[in-house]
Amino acid sequence: MFKGPKGTAVGGWRVEWVPDPWGWRELPEDGEPDVQDLPSRVAQMGLLPGDPVFLSPDFRVDEDLLDFVRSPEFSGLERETKRNYATDIRLLLDFLWSRGVRWREASRRDLRDYRVWRCLAPQNPGRVGGSKWNREAAAFTRLYRWAKVSPLPVDVGRAGDRAPDGGRDRVCWLTPRTWRLWMDIGLRGQTRSRVAAAEWSARTETRNTAFVGLLLSSGLRRQEAGSLLTFEVPQQRLRQGMYCHGQVPGALTRAKRDRTFYASVAALGDVETYVQSERAWAVRRAQQAGRYDALPQMRVITQVTGGLRSRVRWVDRNGVEGGQALSALTWQERQWLFTEGPEGPEPAWLWLSERGLPLAPHSWEGVFRGANVRCERLLRPREADRQEPALAYAPYATPHAARHSFALYMLVVLNELMEKRYGLTPRERRDFALLFGDPWFLVQTLLGHADVELTKRIYLAPVTHLRLSSILAAADEQPPGPTADLDAVFARIARETSGIVDMDARLETAR
Repeated sequence: MFKGPKGTAVGGWRVEWVPDPWGWRELPEDGEPDVQDLPSRVAQMGLLPGDPVFLSPDFRVDEDLLDFVRSPEFSGLERETKRNYATDIRLLLDFLWSRGVRWREASRRDLRDYRVWRCLAPQNPGRVGGSKWNREAAAFTRLYRWAKVSPLPVDVGRAGDRAPDGGRDRVCWLTPRTWRLWMDIGLRGQTRSRVAAAEWSARTETRNTAFVGLLLSSGLRRQEAGSLLTFEVPQQRLRQGMYCHGQVPGALTRAKRDRTFYASVAALGDVETYVQSERAWAVRRAQQAGRYDALPQMRVITQVTGGLRSRVRWVDRNGVEGGQALSALTWQERQWLFTEGPEGPEPAWLWLSERGLPLAPHSWEGVFRGANVRCERLLRPREADRQEPALAYAPYATPHAARHSFALYMLVVLNELMEKRYGLTPRERRDFALLFGDPWFLVQTLLGHADVELTKRIYLAPVTHLRLSSILAAADEQPPGPTADLDAVFARIARETSGIVDMDARLETAR
C-alpha cells in the first residue's frame, strides 16, 4: 500500500548509488569473481560515481531506467542534480507501483493524481511547495521525453503541469544573532544556557563552524565553498584589512564563469584554525592508516601557474603528466588532486572527513540536518508550553539560507555605509549610485546573479517593499560611533517583515 513520500511502504523502490573510487567497501578475498571485480564492471557499464541504480520492489534492476541513467539526457547533469532527480523519480515509481502501473504506461491522470497527493492532499503530512514540485516535474519530463512516451504524462513546459508559486518556498533568512545561536547549539554543542554540554563530541566542530562562517561571510553556494582547494583560500587583504578576496572557479558556478568573492578576515581565520588543527590531524591519521595509498585515483600537483588563466599541472600514480586550467576542473576532479607534504601526499581538497578523505559538497546537508535536530531538541519548550506557537520555534538553517542571509546582511551594511558613514544627501546618493551602483546592484554582484530583479524578487523579497532609508531607521538609542547596532536593526526588520527569523526575541519571550 502506498504510504506517501514520507512513509513509503517497506519493499518499495530503492536507489543504490555508485560510490566514489575510494568509497567502495572492502570486498572479501574469497568472494565471487563478479563481486570481486564489481568496481571495474560498473565502470565498463558506463556508470559514473554518483549515478543511481534503480531496484524494483521485486529486487530487479530496471534495465530501461539503467539505460536512462547512462543516456546523454541524464549523464550530463551535475551530480547533485542527478541525486535530486533520482530521488524524485523513485517516489513517483512507488506511487505508480502501488497502482499496478508500469512507469512507461503512466497516463496524465496518474501524474495529475500524484501531483495532488504531493502538493494538496490533507492526508499527506509531507506535502511539498511549488518550487519542489517544479523540480520533480522537470525530472519526470526528462525521463518521459527520453523514453519517447506519447503523449507526455507530464510536461514541465505546460502551464498546467507547472506550479505558479515556484521559487518562493525555499527562501529562508536568519538574523546574525539567530545564526550565532544556531551555531552555538547545533555545531558547538552548547546548552540552551550557552554553556558547553558534557556529552558533546567536538571532533568536527572546528571544521563545521569554519564552513558555516565562510558561507555567511562570503555568500558562496554550498558547492562553491565546499569544493575549494587549500591554496584557493583567500590570502590577499583589501585596503582596510577587514576582508580578503578570492576567485570562484567557473566550473563550480551555475553560470560557468569565474567570479570574485569576498570573505571576512575573521571567517578566514577560523578556516586557517581548522587547517592547522582538525584537518592536519585527519590527514596524519589517514597517512598512518595508508588510506591515500589505497586510492585508485591520485594526481600529485607539481605546479600551479599564476596569471589570469591559472593552470594546474600534475603527475598521476603511473607517472603520466597532465594539466588543466584551474577554473575548468570540476568538483569531482578536484578531489583527485594532492600535494606532496612532509609525511607524504595530502589532499588539496580543503574540507575533509574524519577519515582524511574529501568531504563531498552534498555531505554538508547532513551536517546542517544534525544541527537542526539538536536545536529542535534543546530549544523546543516543555510539553506543558507547546500550546503557545511562539515558544515552539527552533531555528532551522540550510546552506542556501546562509546565502540568503548574507544578501540581507550586505544590503543593510551597504546602506549603512552610504547613509551613515558617508552622510550622503538624497541627491548625492543618486550620483553615487550612477557611478558605483546602488546597494541592490552591489549585492547582485556579490551573489553572482545575472539579473538584479532575481536578487530583489527572491533573495531580498522581505525588504523590497521597504524604502532603503527605513531599513536603517535609528533604534530608540544608538550606540556611539559610525556603525549602527545591527542586531537592533535586524530585530526591527524581523518585527516589521514576515519571513525573517530572529530567534533571540522568541527565546526572550519564552523566558
